[in-house]
Amino acid sequence: MNCKLITLTILSAFSALTNAADKVTITLTNTLSTPRTEMVETKLADVQRKLNATTNIIITDPNGQEIPSQATHDGKLIFQAGVPAKGKAVYYATKGTPQKYAAKVAGRLFTERQDEFGWENDKVAYRIYGHGGAVGYDLFNKNTSDLMLDYWYASEQNQDMRRVIKDLGKRGYKDLADQVYNAYCYHINHGKGMDCYTVGPTLGGGANALMEANGNLLMPSCYKSYKILDQGPLRFTVELTYPERQLNGAKVIEKRVITLDAGSHFNRVAVTYQGLPKPMTVAAGAVVHKSNPTQYVLNAQSGFIGYEDLGDASVYNAKYHEELAKQMGHIYIGLLFPQKNITTLYKARENGIATGHILGTTTYHPSTSFTYYFGTGWDQNTTTEIHTFEAWQAVLAQAAKAVRTPLKVSVK
Repeated sequence: MNCKLITLTILSAFSALTNAADKVTITLTNTLSTPRTEMVETKLADVQRKLNATTNIIITDPNGQEIPSQATHDGKLIFQAGVPAKGKAVYYATKGTPQKYAAKVAGRLFTERQDEFGWENDKVAYRIYGHGGAVGYDLFNKNTSDLMLDYWYASEQNQDMRRVIKDLGKRGYKDLADQVYNAYCYHINHGKGMDCYTVGPTLGGGANALMEANGNLLMPSCYKSYKILDQGPLRFTVELTYPERQLNGAKVIEKRVITLDAGSHFNRVAVTYQGLPKPMTVAAGAVVHKSNPTQYVLNAQSGFIGYEDLGDASVYNAKYHEELAKQMGHIYIGLLFPQKNITTLYKARENGIATGHILGTTTYHPSTSFTYYFGTGWDQNTTTEIHTFEAWQAVLAQAAKAVRTPLKVSVK
């Protein structure tokens, strides 16, 4: 090798080492008039370059205390931060070995229930089906910050419980069999939450669909395959691929990338329709059930829609309907739209359980991505302050402002 080239290489490496910072300052600026606590993103490569580090980066808060962080599949470094109203907050990145952080998000394929895919964080939990007629997003209400899906599924599929129920049924003790089931199943609130929401052939609690010119929703199929992209401890991301369908004479494949962060009520969804030959209207929304047909809000200007759901007692034996319906409480569902050109509407689509959907719609252009957020709250969750529909609307309004006005992040 040329001696001059060797010298230059050594000098360049030495210069990089001497110019490397011991600490990188990450300054967050909040232009809104309310304080914010949310997940912050910055480019991992920028921090690594300034520290001359490839691994072992830790984040510290303004007091110098280490806080959980995560490197994501798409090259971001994330951490949860609080920023005052109309103010700034400073965090730091340094070289170091991160602590082992407790996971606040999780998700997996639940083969215990065929091909259901579930995911959750410390506030909310969801699932989507890969079979049958339920195509939208289903939800579990939580009254804990614990991760619960593994426990709930294991309890629901408890084989000893199922054998006892079967035996009692054979012996004619149907009422006792119901009571045994109620002692185990996740349709009953045993203190940490429950599943009392019905999806059916609808968008459920926040799914999307293309819309024809006449307003007809092209309801999605069940997902075909999945790929987990991030598995905590702060962010869970999954990519769902849907079966190929014929649209406007073309073969179209839908993909959704769903991201759920710790501490958030809302999932971020990025939807693409590969092969779509021309622009079409795309919609995202929530089903309006017959039990509460008018309790919804549509706010295109602020970029959100919301609904108050009363749950579904039909899964219980009729004998227990009245008693168990009380524990279902009020389920709050909402969608946020970063786009300014959103139209919001109620669209009638009656079936056995529903009157229609509340929707946010816009034009989807081929080779682009449609991004929106969906989320939930529950008035029985004592770990949050969301106990009325009015309180939920305030959450939606603030969250919509936040997605339309991201924190400003400066790395130096």
